[in-house]
Amino acid sequence: MSVGSSASPQQTSAAWLRALALTAPIVRQPERIFPLVIQEYAQRFNAAPALIFGDQCMTYAELAERANQYSSWAVQQGLIGGTVLALLMSNCAEYVAIWLGITRVGGVVALINDSLTGHALAHSLDIVAATHVIVSQVRLDAFLGVSERLRIRPRCWVQDRGNEPPRSGICDIELAPAAATALQAANYRAPSIRDRALYIYTSGSSGLPKAVNISHYRIMQWTHWFAGLMDTRPDDRLYNCLPMYHSIGGVVAVGAPLIHGGAVVIRQRFSASQFWTDIARWDCTLFQYIGELCRYLVNSPAQVHERDHHLRLCCGNGLRPAIWLRFKQRFAIPHILEYYASTEGNVSLFNVEEKFGAVGRVPAVLRHRHSIALIRYDEENAEPVRDAQGRYCRCADNEIGEAIGELRQESSNPSTGFEGYTDPVASERKILRDVFAKGDQWYRTGDLMRRDVAGFFYFVDRIGDTYRWKGENISTSEVAECLRTFEGVKDAVVFGVKVPGTEGRAGMAVIAASSAIDLASLRRHIGTELTAAARPLFLRIVGEIPATETYKYRKSVLMQIGYDPAATDEPILFDDRDAQAYVVVNEALLARVQSGHVRL
Repeated sequence: MSVGSSASPQQTSAAWLRALALTAPIVRQPERIFPLVIQEYAQRFNAAPALIFGDQCMTYAELAERANQYSSWAVQQGLIGGTVLALLMSNCAEYVAIWLGITRVGGVVALINDSLTGHALAHSLDIVAATHVIVSQVRLDAFLGVSERLRIRPRCWVQDRGNEPPRSGICDIELAPAAATALQAANYRAPSIRDRALYIYTSGSSGLPKAVNISHYRIMQWTHWFAGLMDTRPDDRLYNCLPMYHSIGGVVAVGAPLIHGGAVVIRQRFSASQFWTDIARWDCTLFQYIGELCRYLVNSPAQVHERDHHLRLCCGNGLRPAIWLRFKQRFAIPHILEYYASTEGNVSLFNVEEKFGAVGRVPAVLRHRHSIALIRYDEENAEPVRDAQGRYCRCADNEIGEAIGELRQESSNPSTGFEGYTDPVASERKILRDVFAKGDQWYRTGDLMRRDVAGFFYFVDRIGDTYRWKGENISTSEVAECLRTFEGVKDAVVFGVKVPGTEGRAGMAVIAASSAIDLASLRRHIGTELTAAARPLFLRIVGEIPATETYKYRKSVLMQIGYDPAATDEPILFDDRDAQAYVVVNEALLARVQSGHVRL
């Protein structure tokens, strides 16, 4: 198989033109927000399936009716005019109806990571000042465990209580059947594309999740742009097993098929063993991926239906060159649409040509609208490089640098702006000023890339205090803070380490111990406070962490040793998920980890 482009110039041009044609009218129709689009399409597609979840099939008409019920309920509860409701549920069809209905009438929905507990969950609720929360029965205890420490204690509504007895102070959601009819905008101000619709969380160097402001415009832009590039059709079924609290799993993978009458097959969570069975069962033509998902599939045993499918395209980000061709060939994927983007950023790249290993390029037709540059980055001093005049230095072809996107506060093209976070200080950190000329402003991606002579960009790595593992951005300071709260831990340094054959970096922690540490209790503590992806895979316990004369930890020295047991006298511990315990890394275990024969 060729490692060049698999799409013809005609196919490539057609994809860009479709995306432009679908997104161009958005700013000319400021009152047409995505929930209203669904109401329109309910008339057009009516009994066609919209959302499939297990044995449940919600048609377009039923989705519109259900969303209308939530709109009426939101008005009754005063969830209008920017009032915030937090949504703490796992993937399901109802998830979509909830945020569609509430955002339609001006409420803002915060999509909470449903695996969060403890301080991280409390922080996520506090920073958006949620006054209401809808929580599934299985996540109710996690919410109640932090509710007393919240600055604002939201009113709690339980979704699908089932046979569980009611609890004091917890309300069931009661949706009036009459509210399923078209909603009359008499008791609320209809939002426009400029108004906030969602909060979606991203982690960063601050150590805890940051809430990103997501306007109705961004929802319209994301859904319509991807619908154009993927050429979604009424007979499409997109398989979505990504978390719906993320922008891709919760907005793009849902909205892009619905734009043209297709259906979304929702799975509660990804399962490598069930993936191809689901694809065949539901006759899916599309699926949304992250690179880690692809790696799991490539490393999984052969399955009956892995080539017995009608897929025409898969779309996603983070598919590393090491498994790209293996993934495409083994599973007979006709076309891969790899892209680069972030929830909050204005930098997006799309590899429509299917150029092997690239995250995309800016086509000539878009260069006047989107300015993306790579600037030289000094990793030792952790900052971009300036020239003698104080301006930043552009990278040459194939030189690695930080990707940045020009911020243009233009009413005609809001996608070049930066809506920021709820934290203005965190928002300011993402902006570079006076970059190439006095007064200009650019958004910092925090990612290192290189660009070849043909204009294709290639992702290299993340910079700063985060690393990516299992599709999540992990904050080193958040993990270190969790470790520091455990008895016997004096201090901790956390970083990412490469494991052959995997996407991103696994977590490793070097712990300075003041006394003997109960490893079983430490493992339970980490499991309670951190998500599965954030839990360090490797531990090294030392008496003192090496530091410079100015008391800065020598992280580079620690990273150089990594998890190699031959490079240090202290034992390296591995979190054995099968044994449910930490085990000492010896040469035999190291070989198994590096050859992919251990569950990570």
